[in-house]
Amino acid sequence: MIHPYRSKRRLLPLLLALGAMGSFAAQAQSLVDLYSAAQSYDATYQSARLQFDASAAKAEQARALLLPTVGLSVTTTQTNQDTLSPAIAASNYTYGTDNATVGLSQPLYRPANRASYEQGKKQIDLAQAQLQSAEQDLIIRVSQAYFDVLAASDSLAFVKSQKTAVAEQLASAKRNFEVGTSTITDSREAQARYDLVIAQELAAENDLRVKSLALDQLVGKQNAAPTPLKSPVALANLQPADANQWVQQSEASHPGIKQLQVALDVAQLETQKAQAGHKPTLDLTGSYTAINYRNGNPSLANVDSRANVASVGLSLNVPLFAGFAVQNRVKETVALEDKARSDLEATKRAVAQGIRTAFFGVQSGQAQVMALQAAEASSQSALEANQLGYQVGVRINIDVLNAQSQLYDTKAKLAKARYDVLLGELKLRQAAGTLKAEDLQPINSQLDAAAVPGNSLK
Repeated sequence: MIHPYRSKRRLLPLLLALGAMGSFAAQAQSLVDLYSAAQSYDATYQSARLQFDASAAKAEQARALLLPTVGLSVTTTQTNQDTLSPAIAASNYTYGTDNATVGLSQPLYRPANRASYEQGKKQIDLAQAQLQSAEQDLIIRVSQAYFDVLAASDSLAFVKSQKTAVAEQLASAKRNFEVGTSTITDSREAQARYDLVIAQELAAENDLRVKSLALDQLVGKQNAAPTPLKSPVALANLQPADANQWVQQSEASHPGIKQLQVALDVAQLETQKAQAGHKPTLDLTGSYTAINYRNGNPSLANVDSRANVASVGLSLNVPLFAGFAVQNRVKETVALEDKARSDLEATKRAVAQGIRTAFFGVQSGQAQVMALQAAEASSQSALEANQLGYQVGVRINIDVLNAQSQLYDTKAKLAKARYDVLLGELKLRQAAGTLKAEDLQPINSQLDAAAVPGNSLK
């Protein structure tokens, strides 16, 4: 028989290990942690990164247009020659020939090839801009999902607090009705408000569950637990504080503008390629051939022999007339070049408009946070005043219930407004094209590392 104390002592290390595993699994993750996880899991970002690798490799292929080409060809033949003529004696010969040729061609002057090579180098810039855009998009998607979970968690917490407060008010109304100091109306009003809060709690739980599942799917983690913000939240002022300065930054850093600038450069090079159709081309050519005759050759006194032939030359090709194809190709590329220039200008205008919209949105959000902070303090004072008035009989139950609803609704709006400002600052940087992973660090520094994860509903 195993002694109970020994059994507990044997189980103690296992229980401690399980407890440590549970605490580790319940550890909250910061915004930077979840972004790092999403980088290695998100399929959209992985697709963009692999596309960048493919585009970089494809760009190097254009270099081959400027480098020499070398080829080796080997042939072997067996010939049977049967001569029948009244003037000479009949003869029959069988011989073989082996040929091995190494050929080389080096472009010396090919304007179209040079333009294609420059276009290939532009593809690397294009791929880099596309990858930058994918990185910024991932930062925003992770941050959006992160703050969505925090906002949903806050909403649920506020609804639970409101339910507790309404339950206390309901119990108080019932007690007052029993002793005859209030009417049945107070109890029914409190009961109706309590039932409404229960419905709101169910909706808040479902919203948190859905937002949490979306975050899990994005970062590739089960039960991801975002670290909440410290209280109070410090919202920094925008720097620079002028929208025009943000617009100026975008002209050199926005990936969308970069892509269309590259498209314009490529279109200009395409015009150069089309114009090269009028120009001559010059190549350096060379070859070395080894010929081996087997079993004799009637033209070489029927003896085995070998011949080595080497040649070096220049190949000049001068276009004269191509049925007006070159002229029309030039017209086409010039029109496409003008189109690319117009597209670039349209994108610059759209980016500038988006930056100004995001900039003023952040400023408005910061003002809303300040207003809601004042409203929260006022709502708290109003609730306390109504509770006191209800106790002394100058306020009725519905006044207290309305004050409670207003207070918790203000708290939820204030928390959401803070998250919107933080996310709005990131979106402003994305609109200007300057958003980087390092921009998550200021937000990360405001997270409460000592906080425990919220309620898990999954």
